Amino acid sequence: MTLFIIGGTGFFGKSILDSFLRGKLKSYDIDDVVVLARNIDRFLNIYPEFNFQRKIHYIKGDIKTIGKLPYADIVIHAATSTNQTHYKLNSSIERLNIELGASNYIKIAKKIHNNSKIVYCSSGAVYGKQPDHILKIKEDYPLQDLDEISLLKKDYALGKRNAEKLVLKSGEAGLNFSIARCFAFYGKYLPKDGHFAYSSFLESAKNGKDIIVNANHEVIRSYMHADDLVESLIKIALNSNPSCPIFNVGSDQAISIFDLAEEIAGKYGVKVIKKEQIDYNKIDRYVPNTDKLKTINKWYS
Repeated sequence: MTLFIIGGTGFFGKSILDSFLRGKLKSYDIDDVVVLARNIDRFLNIYPEFNFQRKIHYIKGDIKTIGKLPYADIVIHAATSTNQTHYKLNSSIERLNIELGASNYIKIAKKIHNNSKIVYCSSGAVYGKQPDHILKIKEDYPLQDLDEISLLKKDYALGKRNAEKLVLKSGEAGLNFSIARCFAFYGKYLPKDGHFAYSSFLESAKNGKDIIVNANHEVIRSYMHADDLVESLIKIALNSNPSCPIFNVGSDQAISIFDLAEEIAGKYGVKVIKKEQIDYNKIDRYVPNTDKLKTINKWYS
């Protein structure tokens, strides 16, 4: 089978390629991978480990504007910028990019991928601020007012919500779609730009530096490994159908980022530096209920 990755040069894309080259997708009979990328030469120059011409094929183009794509048995649409700098400069443009990336793909999919199994990678951010009394948020929980989340996240979440609406509508038109609401992850290719707490803590510790935690309140997260993310996305894709099922993707094992910092610091023999005043009554929780994912991921418990 052929797997087509839209957004193949981001964290999700690189993690999928890495799993493929390590033979972890053989059990799904995936023997060919095609990647859509805007700057192939730059990508392969930075990541030469993915320059396998017989196994991985690249198509140059932008999902927002491209007019034609090859057929594929499985499609993973993971094209989204999570770069905070881009959102600081013009978050409304980033939101529009998310929406155009979904709408243009759907237009093409109706002609070429009408028999494919497609998963659209959305985000747990669509729920808005997770209520304090909800320890693990479920797929059917009502979406919250986005005014309660940060300005940097608001346009991202709104773009994903609007893209989900387009995907759900295309499912009604007969396309085999599913939606993966993705939470937090860790792995080899997680960006080290400081935006992600896990990679920021790990990078500091590996370099022998003390871990600085800037949060002044309780922050609760959970982290799924990239290999489990990839297998989840494949399983979700194979379960795609016109009813467009929605799955939370992530770990349901919650951890405070203060405890996460202590765990990483202890492993590398560095210290954790926190703010002196921490309001533990204020909670920023971002943890999924993954019971639905477990019904298709028999390995996941």
